[in-house]
Amino acid sequence: MPHEKTNALSDLPRATRFDSVNQEAYLNLWRTYDRLRSIEDAVFLQFDLTAQQYNTLRLLRGEHPQKLHTLVLAKRLVSKAPDITRLLDRLEERKLISRERPDDNRRVVKVGITSHGMKLLQKLDCEVIECNKKQLGHLDESQLNQLVSLLRLARAPHEEPDSFWR
Repeated sequence: MPHEKTNALSDLPRATRFDSVNQEAYLNLWRTYDRLRSIEDAVFLQFDLTAQQYNTLRLLRGEHPQKLHTLVLAKRLVSKAPDITRLLDRLEERKLISRERPDDNRRVVKVGITSHGMKLLQKLDCEVIECNKKQLGHLDESQLNQLVSLLRLARAPHEEPDSFWR
């Protein structure tokens, strides 16, 4: 009888593979993010965008024709942008967004999406829907709702009470 290969890592007792169930959960979350992110990156790469830039444009489209204060926009992003100014600079260079400083408060910067940015998002809409299906389409609605609830619960103590994402 041929010797069957075994997955040595999965054959190890849980206690040997992870320091704790907390670590196991976190590392599984990280691995899942990595796998799902690679699918998303392939889509955005076709349009010379990062996921962060796409998220910025998506949020601005949701407010259009209004403009958002830079700090409000930064708080609503899925992941923190360490340098929101540079992120916006790149989008403005491509004429996807516009920025303005109100006359009554020159320290405030308001950001809006341009028609060029709107057209780019329209091109991306179907691609993103297909990407999301590829990422999580194997889960049913009940499973997705449960996942969303658990993820919110997991990050709740680490977010501001007034967070857009709560």
